[in-house]
Amino acid sequence: MGRAFEFRKGRKLKRWAAMSKAFTRIGKDIVMAVKEGGPDPTSNSRLRAVIQNAKAVNMPKDNIERAIKRASDKSLGDYKEVLFEGYAPHGIAILIETATDNNTRTVANIRSYFNKCDGSLSTSGSVSFMFDHTCNFRIAPENIDIEALELELIDHGVEEIFEDEDGILIYAPFENFGEIQSYLEKHKIEILSSGFERIPQITKKLTAEQMADVEKLLEKIEEDDDVQNVYHTMDESESEA
Repeated sequence: MGRAFEFRKGRKLKRWAAMSKAFTRIGKDIVMAVKEGGPDPTSNSRLRAVIQNAKAVNMPKDNIERAIKRASDKSLGDYKEVLFEGYAPHGIAILIETATDNNTRTVANIRSYFNKCDGSLSTSGSVSFMFDHTCNFRIAPENIDIEALELELIDHGVEEIFEDEDGILIYAPFENFGEIQSYLEKHKIEILSSGFERIPQITKKLTAEQMADVEKLLEKIEEDDDVQNVYHTMDESESEA
């Protein structure tokens, strides 16, 4: 299996967001999708993808519809996607995706987490080059020949396809999202969920004590309401002795 498989396995073992946090994150995604392309999912591919993700985490239909209606209100403030980069203790690079309606607040909060946990908030571009920006799709495994599908999708930029207990996972570079989404929809292949991830090119193994130092910072960051996703270069497999 490739890096995407190992990366996903590591994240599943650890911090998959609590349901309440998942709903908050998707609610913001709905607002940004509606502001960008309108409230009709048939003509807004980004909104279609977010609605699929909402259903994947069992977000009630009423919640989805309310979020779309609320996002259509022109008086509602918009969320801005802001990327933060920094270092945790022991040289672990951290990349933080946020969606905020108050950048001053978010910057202050993120900086305070790094300062309190002996890390350092860095400048733009300081660690992002260490991660590959990818898109992914989860599709239902029924009546799917993975090898045949992989051959079809290679021309659309797909780099890795594998099956786990969640279904069939497809990974490709970030910029190929729209092309792959169009292919799957055109061929009536059900998309269960989709999204974007930043996969570290190289990870660093730490001792259990060092991992605890990094986890302390990661937990503070992940609890922040403005934070959508957190990525890092720490090897989350069994720690060194």
